Amino acid sequence: MVDSLNNPENGGYVKTEKFDKEKTEKIAALYSEIITLLGEDNTREGLKLTPKRVAKAMQFLTQGYNMDPEKILKSAMFREDYQQMVIVKDIELYSLCEHHMLPFYGKVHVAYIPNHYITGLSKIARIVDVFARRLQIQERLTTQIKECIQNTLDPLGVAVVIEAHHMCMQMRGVQKQNSITTTSDFTGAFLKDATRKEFLSLIDRNKV
Repeated sequence: MVDSLNNPENGGYVKTEKFDKEKTEKIAALYSEIITLLGEDNTREGLKLTPKRVAKAMQFLTQGYNMDPEKILKSAMFREDYQQMVIVKDIELYSLCEHHMLPFYGKVHVAYIPNHYITGLSKIARIVDVFARRLQIQERLTTQIKECIQNTLDPLGVAVVIEAHHMCMQMRGVQKQNSITTTSDFTGAFLKDATRKEFLSLIDRNKV
């Protein structure tokens, strides 16, 4: 949504933005009204451009609605006879809770056991972003990542674990700053106790 290009006339840098103009203006108008309802002066210098900035930020943070995660996996799908565990762990996660539209953030750990097909490692991280860049709950996000990999690659099993901090718990409500929410979901071979334990052991930071 935002591209940076070299521009010799502007110190070698210029930002070109690719946002839907009509959508941005509509969202910005709504945020301008919200700022006023909150008791602020939306005409003062520091807030004049805030509605438009927020409109663009929200489009960026929810761009996952316009992306096809299965297509991303298939774009780097290769036939391979490897049938051992493939783990991509500590994938950075940033998303918006659908209940309060406050951020939750943390790490995602994904594993799968190939069944004739593998995918590029970066594509695993990409599909995490696709589902995270939507209004979410952690439980659904965990399952969506799992189902996407299972349905697209048809592996022998998939495992997904998410550990996240929720700002709706830290900034408001119970205000528990050190709480971490962990969710997990498994298919196929990872439903077996030994395989699941191996995966959990490999992502355990205390054993690294």
